[in-house]
Amino acid sequence: MYYKEQFVFKGDEVKKAVVRNYRKEDFGAMIDIQRECFPPPFPNELLWNEQQLSNHLEYYPEGALCVEIDGELAGSLTGMLVTYDLGDLRHTWEEVTDRGYITTHEPDGNSFYIVDIGIKPAFRKMELGRLLLQSVYERVVEDRLERVIGGGRMPGYKRFAGEMSAEQYAGKVLAGELKDPVITFLMRAGRTPVAVIEGYLEDEDSGDHALLMEWKNPFIGK
Repeated sequence: MYYKEQFVFKGDEVKKAVVRNYRKEDFGAMIDIQRECFPPPFPNELLWNEQQLSNHLEYYPEGALCVEIDGELAGSLTGMLVTYDLGDLRHTWEEVTDRGYITTHEPDGNSFYIVDIGIKPAFRKMELGRLLLQSVYERVVEDRLERVIGGGRMPGYKRFAGEMSAEQYAGKVLAGELKDPVITFLMRAGRTPVAVIEGYLEDEDSGDHALLMEWKNPFIGK
């Protein structure tokens, strides 16, 4: 299992962060994180419930991570293993993750699929999302997996949907001409683009699109 302590910064204030695997006693706080991270109009039925969280611990506890600041759960990340296919990239979040229940987890999969990541708004200036992703990269290296992969929401697209396609919007974000709250963060955390996926997740702000992004294990060949 995973446990890491690291200093983080809130302005000039130094805090100690703890990244660890979440446990059953964390479920209430995990659900609260979801409510704060994904307020309406994000569909309420897509927020975690206790059965989903129980499944995460049953099927792939190594991919169930949270970060604490001063004993308070400030964010979480959930993943599962899949066999990544460079052929047909079209899929939905619900198909891959079984609606977040991860019964589709493949123990012998070659890639760590990001099911969800969220940081409470009060902690978002502390780079805790990047810290969680670094922890996943360490897991990928330790287990000799090929990559981290997952669909990134594009919540900034809503402002430009009448002017350009989702692919054009993603291209401008990748070129640095526009900034997107999620995609720009993922780029800064080391993820690179694979393809825009239409109908990935019911998400009004993203026009139901997502940008599939990956991080390749540098210790495994191209």
